[in-house]
Amino acid sequence: MKKVLIISWKFPPDPDVGGLRIRGLAKYLPEFDWEPVVLTSTLPSNPDARFRVIQTPYYDVVGAWKKRFGLKPEEGVKKQLGMKTRKNKKSIIDYVLDLLSGVIAYPDPQKGWYEYAVDAGSKILKNENINAMISSSKPETCHLIASRLKIEYGIPWIADLRDLWTQNHYYPYGPIRKFVERRLEIKTLSKADALVTVSKNLAKTLEMLHKGRQVYSIPNGFDPDEVATSVNLTNKFTITYTGSLYQGKRDPAKLFKALQELICEGKLNPNEIEVRFYGPREDWLEDDIKRHGLQDNVKWYGIVPHEIALEKQRESQVLLLLLWDHPEEIGVYTGKIFEYLAAQRPILAIGGPPKGVVKDLLAETNAGVYATTVEDIKKALEKFYIEYKLKGKVEYKGERAKIDKYSQREMARKFAEVLDTLTRK
Repeated sequence: MKKVLIISWKFPPDPDVGGLRIRGLAKYLPEFDWEPVVLTSTLPSNPDARFRVIQTPYYDVVGAWKKRFGLKPEEGVKKQLGMKTRKNKKSIIDYVLDLLSGVIAYPDPQKGWYEYAVDAGSKILKNENINAMISSSKPETCHLIASRLKIEYGIPWIADLRDLWTQNHYYPYGPIRKFVERRLEIKTLSKADALVTVSKNLAKTLEMLHKGRQVYSIPNGFDPDEVATSVNLTNKFTITYTGSLYQGKRDPAKLFKALQELICEGKLNPNEIEVRFYGPREDWLEDDIKRHGLQDNVKWYGIVPHEIALEKQRESQVLLLLLWDHPEEIGVYTGKIFEYLAAQRPILAIGGPPKGVVKDLLAETNAGVYATTVEDIKKALEKFYIEYKLKGKVEYKGERAKIDKYSQREMARKFAEVLDTLTRK
């Protein structure tokens, strides 16, 4: 069996969704004759003993700067300064903090991991017969580490971009930094033997910047071992969301408006409805809930362990997927959709562009409904609710054979094919 070094900032038990892609590779690549060795930063607790995981310390660059100004390194600056996050509104202090972040955390806040990971990676490559490398971002520091190791040891390297780098439409910095960082991206990834991203649309975007590079599309996936079996559904008509929110981009304002109108029209009984959020608390979301008069229907349960989040997904009548109606979202899968596929509950995806990979996936698998307008959301909710009233539950109609194409086993198989191709060369 050949060995592959996987460089990833996160790995379970860290709850980061991106780490689940790496866990899937670590779990299923051995089925395709590749033994993974995962190089990662210090984890909050011990990883699964089945996986070979090498942890290294790191220097917290941002935390060190916070200390210099008398702030706690583990807490957000705005929170410590008593600043509220306001939806679609930035203060002068916000702009100053963004500017400082752009300088201090270049190219990303995890850059303090670089030296530690390069040192650990070098020891592995010197002492073991490693046949290839995979680096997976975010953060992009993972690719800088792999590039350095590639230069020194010359082994085949796949750069896996779960999100695009400077071509990402979420890119938060100004044109000067983007110009400088784009040069860094081109220089760094020019050393890679292949680039991988999560959809064909994003692969085409990568090809435009990295001309002549081999680019592959390999979607994320769900763990087939975590597919829900029979569970007891909630008695109420529950709509559940797990994870973080992004104000003005992936937020539930359209859902709230649709619910408010349906309740006012007498089409939904407010006593039977509960919308549940599991994730970090957001001040602006609480304001939205009050503005729509949904305080009795929308509940915020805070951050919960990953296992609890999966349990809440599986017992829910409907799962909420929030998308951004930006044109470039057309090629973006969220990691959450694959968890939802494993939960085997109907998905309500809202807020995205008129077309895109998520819409295509839901249509292909029959796993849910894609709604872009408030009227579309109202129609979907009313249909779900009528079925709930008639049958006592919302039926799941997903097609398992088609859903299995989006498993982590299939994801690992595709990575193995690329690894085999590169090592044969």
